[in-house]
Amino acid sequence: MVVIPFIQILGAIVTIGARLTGVVLFAPFFGSMAIPARVKAFLVVAMTALLYPMTSPKIPAMNIAQWPITMLGELIIGAGVGIASNLVFDGVQMAGQLLGIQMGYSLVNLMDPQTQVESTVMAQFHQTIAMLIFLQLNVQLWILRALTHSFDYLPPASMHLRGAFVTALLHAGASVFSTGIQIAAPVLSATLIADLALGILGKASPQLPLMLLGPAIKSILGILILISAIKYWPDQFERFFLQSTTLADHLLHLAS
Repeated sequence: MVVIPFIQILGAIVTIGARLTGVVLFAPFFGSMAIPARVKAFLVVAMTALLYPMTSPKIPAMNIAQWPITMLGELIIGAGVGIASNLVFDGVQMAGQLLGIQMGYSLVNLMDPQTQVESTVMAQFHQTIAMLIFLQLNVQLWILRALTHSFDYLPPASMHLRGAFVTALLHAGASVFSTGIQIAAPVLSATLIADLALGILGKASPQLPLMLLGPAIKSILGILILISAIKYWPDQFERFFLQSTTLADHLLHLAS
């Protein structure tokens, strides 16, 4: 019979909990400000209990003096996974803000329940639809699966930040802009063409009340294009979420 020291058991539990805490604080859905801190703490404890039997054999024995540095590293790893997974929602927020300005809704701000800050109506609409697709696809389980597998190739106290990691991180930040533009492209293109057409029409017929009709035309056109584009969002967002999960896994491999 093999007897496992209590310190080793406690160290494994704290290590798993620290990595999960980073995810719960920063990942989509888990990191929402609408979820109370007590619920998040319960999630960490529950998921730690579920992951302990699978991951504890992969965690090396540590003495108490190693815990602070190890816990900090594990928290950074979990936060990195959460932030990489949240890049899609940053792109969605950017697309909503951009379209809110372009469609004339930039002056209408509401409190966003996810972040507890004011944002435009279009940004909240995009965030809500993206979150529903996120939950429908069970992307939160993809994130937890990637985190669980990370104990295989990135055990505790083995993280190394190299130049390739920093480069990949910068590319990940740049992907926010490309994601936002791709989401906003249909409506943005239509409204820009409408701006161009209204400008030409205004030059040709200065007596037309385009200052009054222009915003209404752009708003109606944007809504119609947005309704038409929504049916393509599930497949589009599935691709984005898969890319973000793959990116998080890639970053962890680079840090190993």
